[in-house]
Amino acid sequence: MHDNLTGARPSVPPPHGHAVRLRAAAAFKAAAPALGAYAVVRVTGLVVFWVAASLAGKDALKLLGGRWDSVWYQRIAEHGYRYTATLPDGSVHSDLAFFPLLPALERAIAEVTPLTVRGAGITVAWAAGLLAAWGIFAVGARLHGRRTGVVLAALWGAYPTAFVQSMAYTETLFTALAAWALYAVLRDRWIVAGGLCVLAGLTRPSAAALVAALAVTALAVLVREYRAGDREGLVRRHARMLAGVCLAPLGWLAYVVFVAVREDSPFAYFEVQAAWGNSIDGGRALAAFIVGLPLPAALGLCAALGLLGWLVALCVRQRQPLPVLVYAIAVVVISLIGSGYFGSRPRLMMPAFPLLLPPAVALLRLRTTARTATALGVFALASAAYGAWTLLGSGPP
Repeated sequence: MHDNLTGARPSVPPPHGHAVRLRAAAAFKAAAPALGAYAVVRVTGLVVFWVAASLAGKDALKLLGGRWDSVWYQRIAEHGYRYTATLPDGSVHSDLAFFPLLPALERAIAEVTPLTVRGAGITVAWAAGLLAAWGIFAVGARLHGRRTGVVLAALWGAYPTAFVQSMAYTETLFTALAAWALYAVLRDRWIVAGGLCVLAGLTRPSAAALVAALAVTALAVLVREYRAGDREGLVRRHARMLAGVCLAPLGWLAYVVFVAVREDSPFAYFEVQAAWGNSIDGGRALAAFIVGLPLPAALGLCAALGLLGWLVALCVRQRQPLPVLVYAIAVVVISLIGSGYFGSRPRLMMPAFPLLLPPAVALLRLRTTARTATALGVFALASAAYGAWTLLGSGPP
């Protein structure tokens, strides 16, 4: 239980110099079990995939970094925004649909290291995976203790579409930024949270969920204090909070403005996304997809959506801090109400790691650590098998 809406505890003056290094070393030491557990889960997935790819006579690295969206990001890294593809039906897909932070990092790393742009993209994904696991651990540990943080990080590594965490995609980088932004809010570090939101807004459009989490939380704080009669100096007291909220959407807005200027149209970004089939339709595309399935598949998908709704309900019952809860629900909603291809939606929901908090707490209720570890091992192997099957097949769109 927390004493305020953000879950933040009373802040202390930030340390400096040697104290900063000591705090960083202590934080890393505390997170080491979570990073180790996450690494074991992901290495398991990679080993299973590598063996399967070898047996199939396919290049594992190419499958991780040289197909689908990865190619678009790498082309941007190498040549900038200038490429379009015309499909047989006449629709035009522009690379302006892809946000700039990942290709910028790929290009920077490729220029200062021997790595190719593809290798740089995979490197960013793997490093971001560890940073995301650390941030997820930090959130979980702050809310329910270190053991929960460790299990939460491992569960995120065993997510059904966790194979994407090892690919040159943006989900892992975005999750790292989102997890640390939420942790900053829980620590009442609003400027830091806003800055991380800026970077997230340059990574994926789903940064809207993170911006909403900050904005809703700040509004709730202001409304609560106003209704309590604590109105004098309200804005001044929360100046840093308001500054962080105002800062948060600037990354996403900057890219939208860039596309508008580039294409000489104020709505160019939305037009580009619509050409890719990515627009908000309130869930009509999802409903049509379900209706078009054979009855057994439709029932299975409805059951999966029911499970998703149950997880959301458990998060609410768990009384997660408002920014964490709003973020998770917003990621789910954004993933479900778009008109894009249904097959990509499970990976679009992968950054909603707070949904795994109830299962993490439940796993720790098993009688022994060995049983918890066994359950995580089963999840890791299942995720690895599914990842290998998917990457050797159609793969993530």
